[in-house]
Amino acid sequence: MENQEVRYDEDNIRSLDWKEHIRLRPGMYIGKLGDGSSPDDGIYVLLKEIIDNSIDEHVMGHGKQIDLEIKEGKVTIRDYGRGIPLGKVIDCVSKINTGGKYDSKAFQKSVGLNGVGTKAVNALSNFFMVQSVRDGEKKIAEFKQGELVKDCPIEKTDEKNGTKMVFYPDNTIFKNYHFLREFVQEQLWNYAYLNAGLTINFNGEKYLSKNGLHDLLAHKTDIDHLRYPVIHLKSNDIEIALSHTNQYGEEYYSFVNGQYTTQGGTHLAAFREAIAKTIRDFYKKNFEASDIRQSIIGAISIRVQEPVFESQTKTKLGSQSMAPDGPSLKGFVMDFVKDQLDPFLHKNPQIAEALLKRIQQSERERKDMAGIRKLANERAKSANLHNKKLRDCRVHFTDEKHAKRFETSLFITEGDSASGSITKARNVDTQAVFSLRGKPLNCFGLTKKIVYQNEEFNLLQHALNIEEDIDNLRYNQIIVATDADVDGMHIRLLLMTFFLQFFPELVRKGHVYILETPLFRVRNKQETIYCYSDQERQQAIHKLKGKPEITRFKGLGEISPNEFEKFINEDIRLQPVILKGEISIESLLEYFMGKNTMERQGFIINNLRIEKDEVIEELVEAAE
Repeated sequence: MENQEVRYDEDNIRSLDWKEHIRLRPGMYIGKLGDGSSPDDGIYVLLKEIIDNSIDEHVMGHGKQIDLEIKEGKVTIRDYGRGIPLGKVIDCVSKINTGGKYDSKAFQKSVGLNGVGTKAVNALSNFFMVQSVRDGEKKIAEFKQGELVKDCPIEKTDEKNGTKMVFYPDNTIFKNYHFLREFVQEQLWNYAYLNAGLTINFNGEKYLSKNGLHDLLAHKTDIDHLRYPVIHLKSNDIEIALSHTNQYGEEYYSFVNGQYTTQGGTHLAAFREAIAKTIRDFYKKNFEASDIRQSIIGAISIRVQEPVFESQTKTKLGSQSMAPDGPSLKGFVMDFVKDQLDPFLHKNPQIAEALLKRIQQSERERKDMAGIRKLANERAKSANLHNKKLRDCRVHFTDEKHAKRFETSLFITEGDSASGSITKARNVDTQAVFSLRGKPLNCFGLTKKIVYQNEEFNLLQHALNIEEDIDNLRYNQIIVATDADVDGMHIRLLLMTFFLQFFPELVRKGHVYILETPLFRVRNKQETIYCYSDQERQQAIHKLKGKPEITRFKGLGEISPNEFEKFINEDIRLQPVILKGEISIESLLEYFMGKNTMERQGFIINNLRIEKDEVIEELVEAAE
């Protein structure tokens, strides 16, 4: 049969208005959609786009408070700035390329510059309301999926100046969405750190910072685990903070005009280079840059005019200068770090001594590891990883051609039956499977040597492609898929210890998840219901009535590939592994994996997601 020729003429050409284009191609405006289980899911971008406008008002000196409420999917944001000019309220939220950010006199060094953000929120919401109050007058307009449905006349009011916006994300686009409190909190704390003196009220909680990036580092780590007090330096348009810890890797938080650039960019690259150069010059020693920056925790915030980002979601800065026809951005950062950090170290010899000892320790560890890493790499190659342990997918997160088109995943599972079910059910284009052999080693308190000396850990890091740098990560999502029993939880804890101990950035950047699978199957001849808790089981029994057949899945291997296909694709439930800022990794690992305590026994018993009466004795024995 011959292929029919596809016609291409005037009838194939379509012109979309702004609403249609945003709704047809939302990824261009807000990145990936998601259901809220990842910090970079679209619903958090919607939230950010509205708050950014309120932050810009504060930066310009108008409004010291922002009120935010999120309740049952409804978002309400109220600032106390100048308020949108009443005659332009509708245009500012529904007319593309319209906004105050185009007037450089009204908004210097703001976040939103392209006039798209609020319009995208409007177009992607089932309900969107904007209210502006200016000098005793109020204007309200309401929209549905970007279409104006209510245009209220201007009326008198005694309310304070400012802008209020309310929206419900469109649940046909953001399916089964939910706002995770922890992700919203992190967003708000970042706003607070970058805008000292600004108060953000969120669902009855107050977010306020007095010491900027110093507070950020104190919030992200346990002060007791820092090798020396936080170095905090600031000037016009730039602020930095840094210290060293005992953790592995480098940890940075970078911001541009109040925007958290999760993927860094030119400012972060300059900051990292400036730290290495300044410290080399100070100690007059040609240290390896990796030794200087090993175990560092740092933050940088800069303000530039007309920043250039590499995408609409503004996660990576591409600007090369501080302003059009202005000084080099790299030079500006390099000069600031040199001019401020060098004299600081001279004035604080105890901090300088502690910093030197940390660098020398990293140098010794690197040299000690060189031979071990070489042997480990050779063992990984001879183990024929891709046939023995890994069922790979066809596309990878690091593949630039496909990075924005595909969400790739690696399922880490234990046992032949579970691995077999997932392997048969997976999407071979985007989902890979790594099979563990028994329980991994408890690596709490061990050095990174063990990652290379232990076969399972060595092969796992090679499968993830993170032996050199986590920026080379092969998969966007690392999904721990273990049985919902004592052994399964133990394996889960051991894997979490591995990631947190040696590759904490994988967790901080939102790459690590726990797969939730059903505990029960309840069915009759007409319907099958899968239940993830005992409560859901009771509800299913009530719904199906009579005496339905009830199956208890004691392990992933008991779920057939046909059923598994549903649970790892369209109905996948992922629980993100979230590090709360107020808890340090060292304290977390000590609690779960250190010396046993009655407190930990109680936690395990109360939080295991299976019927307690079946496993209570096993749990106590495991805890002991």
